[in-house]
Parts: sequence; structure tokens; C-alpha cells
Amino acid sequence: MDPAAGPDLRSGRLPAAQYALRFADATGPLSAAQALVAAERCLGCFDAPCVRACPTAIDVPAFIRRIAEGNVRGAARAILEPNPLGGTCARACPTEILCERACVLAPEPGGPVDIGRLQRFAVDAALARPGPPLFVRASATGRRIAVVGTGPAGLSCAHALARRGHDVVMHDARPKAGGLNEYGLAAYKVAGDHAAHELAWILSIGGVAVRAGSAIDLGRELDALARDHDAVFLATGLPAARRLGIPGEELPGVLDAVQFIAQLRQCEDLSRFPIGRRVVVIGGGMTAIDAAVQSHLLGAEEVRIVYRRSLDAMPASGAERDRALRHGVLLHQGLAPEAILGSDLRGAGGYATAVRFARQRFDDSGRVPTGEYETFAADLVLKAIGQVPAQAALAASGLRLADGGRIVVDEQMRTSRPGVWAGGDCRAGSDELTVSAVADGQRAARSIHAALAGARP
Repeated sequence: MDPAAGPDLRSGRLPAAQYALRFADATGPLSAAQALVAAERCLGCFDAPCVRACPTAIDVPAFIRRIAEGNVRGAARAILEPNPLGGTCARACPTEILCERACVLAPEPGGPVDIGRLQRFAVDAALARPGPPLFVRASATGRRIAVVGTGPAGLSCAHALARRGHDVVMHDARPKAGGLNEYGLAAYKVAGDHAAHELAWILSIGGVAVRAGSAIDLGRELDALARDHDAVFLATGLPAARRLGIPGEELPGVLDAVQFIAQLRQCEDLSRFPIGRRVVVIGGGMTAIDAAVQSHLLGAEEVRIVYRRSLDAMPASGAERDRALRHGVLLHQGLAPEAILGSDLRGAGGYATAVRFARQRFDDSGRVPTGEYETFAADLVLKAIGQVPAQAALAASGLRLADGGRIVVDEQMRTSRPGVWAGGDCRAGSDELTVSAVADGQRAARSIHAALAGARP
């Protein structure tokens, strides 16, 4: 590429018909016959390890038994009772390292029971067939709770509180509700309008008002929220991208991978979405995999994931790494980013054209620079090294924070401030899994309900 011509960043790299095919549901649903065969493999273990491995403690043997009996609606109820976002979790959760890895059949030649796809089968079937509500809202209590954030933790908490008869007001800074489900998951994992469909089902319980485009500055507004509501649940996630802290990070052509995925999720015509011919993704987690795979699906010819540690130490699961390799993504280990190089044709910085990495070796003391460097050409650089909380606002809120700026909570999701709970990725100790955020929301709802029941109106 001639640097004077600019980066090779453009849309329409594929025939128009290819985009729908490439971004179709990556896993696909089970048919009724396939679900029956898969369900009949379950041994119905007493004290099942798959249940213990699920952060929301879904009774896996019970819902699978109901599928085998033809009671799909009953199976869905068993899933959605502890996990109202069971449809998304079935698609996006790393079941291979949670319930399915714990399955007693995992070491057998046929592998574990296909729990994730069976869960999806039951939930999708129930939500697709309108009928009597699976859950009915309790009588109104007159209590009003504010939930800040409409991602998995916020939606889970809001649904559980509404079921108990409380009124919930949800706030989200983005123009659409749904948080991670709407903006942060790879399009091939949660295809079509599933996120909006699931949100509509959650809101159908009644008693939940959503104020999208309603940004809350907790440093200035938490006092008012607490004063105007009987309780507050903070589910603000991790809205800020972690910085690389290297030269060239501000060059055009360098994007946060989360921002890239969000833009892709909201794009109505993928043939108009620009992608580089050569893409370098810096990081090693699920976001890095999602960004890299989707870059390939958009038509990028050369996609690299570059990670500073060993591939075995990557936060992304083995299944996710395999997915990247199947899509032709090149995986590099032991390379720490040192600088993003620009075209700098006239001394003005120009745009990103390459990334220089310092090679590392591994010994008992950790990573040690070797003094060698490697440079990869890039038309687009995606940073996927993690997200951080809105530290300034949280620090000004008066809440107790852990190192790194996340909110300290107790086992009941209570913060240091009376009347304020928190959960999901914004809490200290979060593992940043969707299903864990759902579990936090459920636990917080139970705690809030108990606190309100014990307090005088």
C-alpha cells in the first residue's frame, strides 16, 4: 500500500448478499427432534454439578427433563424463574467452561449434554408463542426503585422487583435500552432482534419504566436518586475503555473494540460498514475474539490478534480461540504493544499504518522483554484490553470503591451507602460474565425486597 494514498479502509468488500450469510446465527437453534435427542442424554443427576456451575443456579436436569416430556413451556419457566435473560445467556455465555464442563458426561466420547442449546430451544419456543404470562406481577406495593443501567444486571433486578409488586424506573445513557445485550455482543452470537425481543418480554411483566437517553452522573445525582426512591440499584457496567498508554493511540484508524462492536450491532446495512484490509486487534479476551472474527466476516483480508502473554493465558476460552482460528484469524503471543505508527507524511501524525510490538519471553519471574521487536501493518487497529468504571463519577458519589474504581458490595449486593445496591461488572470482584451479572441482579432484588418489607412505609 502506498501511504500517500491513505489507509485501505472501506465498506463493500463483499458481494451484498454475503453479509447476511456471514452474520447469520453462528450456532443455530435445535429442531424439536434434535432437542429431544439431546435431552434424552441427560442423566438427571442428583445434586447435579451443572447446577452448581451455573451462577444463576438454573435447575438444569429439571428443565431438560421437561423438554424430554414435551413440556417446553414448563422448561422455559424453570429457566426464566432464576434467570430472566435465559435466552441471551444460552447464546452468549461460555457454557463450555460453566455448566457443560461440569456435566458428568463431559469426559465421555459423546461429550457433555448440549445444555446451552437446549436452554435456547426452550426459551425461544416459549417466547415465540404468545399465551398466558409465565409470571404474574404481585399486587402493587407502592414502593419505587431506581435502576441505573439497562444491561443484564439492571434488567434482571428490575424484572425480579417488578414481579414482587414494586415500581421500577430504569435509566440508561444510550438511546436504546439493553446495555451489553443490545450494544456489546457479537452480531453472530445474538443475531437478529433477539435483544429487543427479550427486552420486550422482560418489560411485559409491568411496573417497569425505561428512560433511555437519560444519563445519570452519580457524583452529582445519587443523593437525589436516593431521596426520591425507596432504593437504588447501580448496574452501570464498565463504560470507559482502558488505555494502552503508548504513542499513536490517538491516531485516526485506532478504535476501542467495544465501540467497534457497538457500531456494528447498530448498523442496519453491513455492506456500508467500513473495515480495513489489514486489522490488528490488541488484547486476548472475548471482546478481542468478537472484534477479530467480525472484522473477518466484514471482508478484512488479514486479521491478527496480538496478546502480550501466552495463548494459554488468554482470558478468552479455548472454544473462542478455536472460533477465531476457523475464521482465519492469526493469533500472536508474547508481544506487548509499544507504539502505533502513523503515516506522518507532513509531520501532522496522519493516520495509523502499523503497530510495533516488543517481544517477550516467559520465565519464573514473568514476562521479560527480549529486546526484539515486531511490526504489523494495519489499516485499522482495535484496542481490546478491557473496560474500566466511570471512576471520577463513582469517586464523587461517596461510595466505597476498591482498587481500580469498582464498587465494593457485601454478599447481598449492598454498597457502603444505606439504600443503595450495586451489581454486575461495576462491582468489585465481578468476573464480567453476562450470567454472573444476571445473578447479581437477582440477589440484589431479593435483598432490596427484604429491606423494604422490613421497613415501615
